[in-house]
Amino acid sequence: MSAAVTRTLTLVAGLLVLGVVNYAIHGKERVIRNGEVVFLELAPVDPRSLMQGDYMALRFQLAADIEAALSRGALDARTRSVPLDVDERRIATLGAGPGPRIAFRLRSDGVWLGTNAYFFTEGTAARYTNARYGEFRLDPQSGEAVLVGLRGAALEPL
Repeated sequence: MSAAVTRTLTLVAGLLVLGVVNYAIHGKERVIRNGEVVFLELAPVDPRSLMQGDYMALRFQLAADIEAALSRGALDARTRSVPLDVDERRIATLGAGPGPRIAFRLRSDGVWLGTNAYFFTEGTAARYTNARYGEFRLDPQSGEAVLVGLRGAALEPL
């Protein structure tokens, strides 16, 4: 293969990768802008792994509830989404009805709801020690959830 063909293929491949990445970023920005606000309760995590440098390890109660429902056969893992019940404060729990849906993935360490970590500015870890909820934007069509912040017990921003 000539050097010109190699350069051309490299350029085309690079442009394709950039296009795919930009498309994914645009999709996340659309969910953040227009998505439905829901709060997911944080579940306890091993305190030794909670703060790791400039990020906080997260686990959500909803993920544990989905795992329990899967293990007892109440959910079919092939659906990859579950209905939510959302209360008047916008706190979401595993639902049974026609409410909004949230997409999930199965990973080796359990159910994954969009993220398992929250990154923060160096030196601000103490600010997040009282986190009790993750604030998400939920795409009503796909169920994709994007974490946009952490909230305290009274849903106050941290």
